[in-house]
Amino acid sequence: MNEVLRIANCSGFYGDRLAAAREMVEGGPIDVLTGDYLAELTMTILAKDRRGDPSLGYAKTFPIQLRGIAATCLERNIKIVVNAGGLNPAGCADVCRGVYRDLGLDARVAHIEGDDLLPRLPELRRAGETFTHLDRGVPLDQLEAPLLTANAYLGGWGIAAALGEGADLVICPRVTDASLVVGPAAWRFGWKRDDWDPLASALVAGHVLECGAQATGGNYAFFDRVPGLERPGFPIAEIEADGTFTVTKHPGSGGEVSVGTVTAQLLYEIGGPRYLNPDVTARFDSIRLLDDGPGRVRVEGVQGEPPPTTTKVGLTYAGGFKNQVTFVLGGLDVDAKAALAEKTLWGAVGGRDTYDETRVTLHRGAAEPENGGSTSFLTVAVKDPDPRRVGRAFSGAAVEMALASYPGFNLTAPPGKAAPFAVFWPALVQTDALHHRVVMDDRVFDIPHTPGHDRDPVALDRGAGAAVEIAHGDGADGTGGDVVDAPLGLLVGARSGDKGGNANLGVWVEEDPSYRWLESWLTVRRLKDLLPEARTLRVERHPLPNLRALNFVLYGLLGDGVAASLAPDPQAKGLGEQLRSKIAPIPQRLLPRDIDET
Repeated sequence: MNEVLRIANCSGFYGDRLAAAREMVEGGPIDVLTGDYLAELTMTILAKDRRGDPSLGYAKTFPIQLRGIAATCLERNIKIVVNAGGLNPAGCADVCRGVYRDLGLDARVAHIEGDDLLPRLPELRRAGETFTHLDRGVPLDQLEAPLLTANAYLGGWGIAAALGEGADLVICPRVTDASLVVGPAAWRFGWKRDDWDPLASALVAGHVLECGAQATGGNYAFFDRVPGLERPGFPIAEIEADGTFTVTKHPGSGGEVSVGTVTAQLLYEIGGPRYLNPDVTARFDSIRLLDDGPGRVRVEGVQGEPPPTTTKVGLTYAGGFKNQVTFVLGGLDVDAKAALAEKTLWGAVGGRDTYDETRVTLHRGAAEPENGGSTSFLTVAVKDPDPRRVGRAFSGAAVEMALASYPGFNLTAPPGKAAPFAVFWPALVQTDALHHRVVMDDRVFDIPHTPGHDRDPVALDRGAGAAVEIAHGDGADGTGGDVVDAPLGLLVGARSGDKGGNANLGVWVEEDPSYRWLESWLTVRRLKDLLPEARTLRVERHPLPNLRALNFVLYGLLGDGVAASLAPDPQAKGLGEQLRSKIAPIPQRLLPRDIDET
């Protein structure tokens, strides 16, 4: 047994860099290769694939990657654990066995089952499961639209069991992203079900790795500091027997691993200080990050608690159809041109109120000094149950304006068809109702669930004051001195993302005095002033002093969620950068010297 278990990631989403698997296997020593292919939107894509061909429903890129690394992984005893199975883990496992056979290799392939609740919904509802929407409080029986998918987020003990039985490759369905790390770590170190702190630390490691290159400088607020960002390496977690781990990457690969890049990823798509998983609850307010030398960040002190008694379920249903057109507005009179385009289009299609939902967004172009002009864009988006209404009848009406509207009329794309979209429905199910299983070598063995606690972790976090306004005035943080009106991004980093119809916005700073100012100044009220689209929303604020960070959860910002959203940024990826561009009265002594001297 190695003293350190080196777990690498080679995929953060379905469509990530195809060569990353080979790069991570050949770039240096690793013990386990993981890949995360699933997201809420991905499940609907896989469902569409499977409706067209029942043998599909998995990430089709993974068998391609496997072909290039299978022999080397067997030779070096590198275990592979991926959630590429999606909606059809058995099918994916069969294809992967074929890859090994084609290469003349003898490998043991296991797959996990038990996440797919769609065929069990009648049984579970008779047993009292309501699948109430986590944000809206509406039980599933009030939904009239047909369901497409219903998948529970399984934990890591099935993975641990499969590895314990000698699996070389474990194909997972909808497990939690971090379970891809929790399972191998629990297997290698022989952790017990109630080893809460080590399990929680592995959960944190899994959260750092799950989005691939986001931990090595990808999408990083201070990207200009990151070398080789045109092709960053993927992250590795070196996990020790007590759960403590170090984040790093292969020598010579692009990007960087720093306290900042790890902090940014820790803040991605989280809620309160308690990070929930079917196996353990990790306390994010206990995490300590230490600079461990160039390209290395050590993570210590993670505390764990028992998991809740419930497990998250992601359901999707057919929501209708959507379409959009984007008008190019060049030069002068942008407002007048936009008003004419919108008035003409709505008049041609029978009025704006004939659609289920609409959204109009005007992106103003900055003036270009070299030619004195600018280009702006007006996007008109619509949703409706009737595909005919939002199809060519809508986009074709925009094209018909080409010679009869504002000067310089242009569209960014030809008329498009109506596109179907799915809506995400987050809910909970009692964990002991799940049938978590491992299938391997024609054997099936059940995985018992971890008993949880009845306390509501979300309520505990809110009870600690997450949503309470902080009644500090400007400068009441002890920093003192003059202030400078400057963009927040000169001092503050940010990382944002989506969770169904909600968005999270994590902000952090690099020094303690800066955090004292940030914690005092950036209240829920001020955030709403800076981001007007959040003014009518419920917003929670969760301080994370150990990370010098605040995390905000903006409920309902994305409407029905990614696939159904008409927003120009449906995954809230740019929300953090939007905040960083806002002007704030920042204490001069906190700003970089080359800024405050100008």
